[in-house]
Formats: sequence, C-alpha cells, structure tokens
Amino acid sequence: MKSSPLNDKHLALNAKMADFGGWMMPIEYPGGGVLAEHAAVRERVGLFDVSHLGKASVIGNGALDFLNRCLTNDLTRIDNGSAQYTLLCAPDGGVVDDLIAYRNSDSDFFLVPNASNTSDVVDVLQRQAPVDIVVTNLHTDFAVLAVQGPLAPDVLTKLGVHVDIDYMAFTHVTISGADVIVCRTGYTGELGYELLPRVQDASRVWDAITDVIAPMGGLVCGLGARDTLRTEMGYPLHGHELSLQISPVEAGATWAVGWKKQSFIGSESLKMQRENGTARKSFALKSLDRGIPRAGMIVKNLAGKVVGEVTSGTFSPTLKLGIGLALLKSDTEIGQALVIDVRGRDSQCEVVKLPFATSHVR
Repeated sequence: MKSSPLNDKHLALNAKMADFGGWMMPIEYPGGGVLAEHAAVRERVGLFDVSHLGKASVIGNGALDFLNRCLTNDLTRIDNGSAQYTLLCAPDGGVVDDLIAYRNSDSDFFLVPNASNTSDVVDVLQRQAPVDIVVTNLHTDFAVLAVQGPLAPDVLTKLGVHVDIDYMAFTHVTISGADVIVCRTGYTGELGYELLPRVQDASRVWDAITDVIAPMGGLVCGLGARDTLRTEMGYPLHGHELSLQISPVEAGATWAVGWKKQSFIGSESLKMQRENGTARKSFALKSLDRGIPRAGMIVKNLAGKVVGEVTSGTFSPTLKLGIGLALLKSDTEIGQALVIDVRGRDSQCEVVKLPFATSHVR
C-alpha cells in the first residue's frame, strides 16, 4: 500500500483513510464530512490531495506524432502550454486508462493517468516507443493538489500567484519557494486548478494553501466529496464508466476521440462501433424516491426486464436525492422511467441529461 507524501498531514487532521487505487488516501475529515466538503467546493473553495494520480513523461524528437498514434484525442489541436483529456485504448477499443496530457513542446509531454493504471500506461507506451523517445514513470516524483471552487482564483492570488490562463491551460509558478506546475482543470465541475509540486516541496505548498483557504471558509476535502462532485457532473471514473470492457463509444466519451486522425491504438474497433452502434451506452439516472443508486445495482424497465446496471451512484448533496450513471441498452431514451433494484427493493428513477448540477469550469 502506497501513501501520499502528505500522509502525515491527513493523519494529524484525523482523516478517515481508505485504499484508493493501491494508495492509502483521505476519504473525509471530521467536522462535517462529505456533505460539508462538497458544499465548500460548490460555494467557496476546497483543497484535495490527489497525489495518488499517476505522472509520466514522454520526451524525444517525434513525441507528438508518437503519442498521437497511441492516444485517442488529437494533440495537434492544442498548443504548447495546454492540456488535453484523452484515452489510451486497447486494440479492441477497451480503455486502458483515461488521462490528461500536458503539452510542453512537440518533443516534451507530461501525462497524468489514474493511480492504479499508471504502470499499465507506461508499459504500453514504452513497448510502442521508438528508440529516440523515452517514456519515464514519475509516479512518486510529484504530488498533486487540487484547489477547486469559485474562490480558487482568489486563493492563488493570495499565494502571490497571478494566473490568468484559459481552461485546460497550464503554466509554471513559484509557491512558497517551490516550483509548481499549475493547470486550470479539475474533477469537480467548479472553476479550479491542479497544482503539481515536487514531492519534497509538497508539504510547504499544502501548508501555504491551507493557511489561505481557512479565512475564506474553505475546507480540506477527501476523495468522498471528490466522488459526489464528479458524479454530479457525469465525469467518468475508470473501472466504473470506462474500463477494458467499456469503450469510449459506449461510455459517451466520443468527444475525446480524434476521429479525423488516420489511426491510433483501437481506432479500427472504435470506428466500427461508431458506424454500427453498440448494444449499450452510458446514461444518467435520477431517483424519484428515497433510493440511492450504487455501482453494480441492476436496472430494469417497468415491465421488469433487465436493461443494464449502475456503474456509479451516490446521494447528490446539491439535489438532495439519489443520482447515478448506468450502462443501459442503447435504445433507452431521456425521460424514460426505470427501476433500480436497491437491495431487493424497487426504486423508481428517470433517465435524464447530464450534468446533474451546473458546470462552472470555464
């Protein structure tokens, strides 16, 4: 079991800790837990330690073309200093992982995959890489801190950092004497930034941020709130909405595929799925009663026929009701009434459009 470089900080705050992708990470903190932390991000600002996320570099002449032959999205559509959400697929179209690619230059990229899939991503890229391109696993070299919420720009200003960058752009700054990569992105649906200091600098950057957010009513937040926030946006989580068994077409992530590219790993399978359709697709469900969807629960139509299953589900602190994402038969329609088997009891729900809550990322 790996631990964050900020593990001592979480233990000192009596955080509830749990395994997340092979890392012992904070799920929630005393003093309100998930509900209070969720509200802080939606209304003010929250700070997350997401250092379990992977990090890797791809460096060498031709790195841009190489990655474009491996990843689904089209890296030629972004400039240096911009980041892009993308996927690494298997030849059959299943998803090895979804990740963020930071473009420093045509020959220098920084990747942020998911914790448990970092080694798989690095292994695939190392096997595919030509001799003049070096792929390096930097998983334990950097920490990742997410400052999320409407007051996030004020936090950086108070830290002496004046960051005026577009959504999905990044820059290099100094915070408390530490060099930090700052990218305007996140996983909550709120305006925010992800900060990547070196591991040896993580503690003092964390302390500087916590000192600033406290007078604002901001909170340190755990991965429990991160999950409720991302579910309200309909953001996928690998192993749930995306996996080696669930393609981008099935997951509704076709916007992260560069369909005009000549080829990439899995392109033939994905193009075939796009042309012929798939038997199942991802949909959003909103509870019509007190039931709360959970991953793995069976979904049925009103005639009692199984039409799919929930991939992620939770209680929405914003809507004050149960919400979920589910992989259902492709002919399912928005507005359709369905039933979720909640521990042997039928719970009524409705198929709705995403997101469940208004996005403020831009």
